[in-house]
Amino acid sequence: MTKQLLIYNQVIPVDKEKHRDWSLKREDQYRFANDVDVVPLMASEFASAARNYVVVFVNAEESFLPVAILGVQSQKNLYLTDDGKWRVRYIPAFLRRYPFVFSSKQDNKTLVLCIDEKYEGFNQEGRGERLFDSEGQQTQYLSNMLNFLQEYQKQFELTKLFCKQLKELNLVEPMQAKFSISGGEEKSLTGFSGVNQERLRELSGEQLEQLMKTGQLDLLYYHLQSMRNLSLLIEWSQGGK
Repeated sequence: MTKQLLIYNQVIPVDKEKHRDWSLKREDQYRFANDVDVVPLMASEFASAARNYVVVFVNAEESFLPVAILGVQSQKNLYLTDDGKWRVRYIPAFLRRYPFVFSSKQDNKTLVLCIDEKYEGFNQEGRGERLFDSEGQQTQYLSNMLNFLQEYQKQFELTKLFCKQLKELNLVEPMQAKFSISGGEEKSLTGFSGVNQERLRELSGEQLEQLMKTGQLDLLYYHLQSMRNLSLLIEWSQGGK
């Protein structure tokens, strides 16, 4: 089955009858993201993500959205170790919410809590955290996950507004990165965009003040600072630790 939303295989709405006896045993592994080379980021994650990831923008509908680059080759996640662990401390919220996700009803207004039923951590033997109690009510664990996804959705909407502002200011442009791999072969990393620093410097004092007041100027500098992490990705792609 073709994966949905990068990492999801079989997204099904949570149902208190069908999933009444289901539990979730999370493993400290991220093999489900093995073939993911970019992952969505919320603007609120920039400060943490910029320490270890390359934060860039990709086209999305009529605007664009931020992502963290996880590899320099298609479908190869360099942040995943051979034993399924994550290389760095901060893990993007998109991955931390798995195997839960929201889906929209046909009205595109109502969000429904769903799970990836194919996630191997789900079981009916009581291992891990139950989704519903013996009376069919949501457990505290499931309520906490619902709250997490609601906050994620809120941050997603704020991120879209941030990107809309960048587009209106014409600050983002397509970019590419060239690098050499073992043997001297040259490669190019394309398909992403970044902030044009010259255009940023040419903004009016009023525009810069507005970006500063909203905290968006900080986000732009986090993005720019994160670009230096590309050298780390290239090193890992060549077998470096």
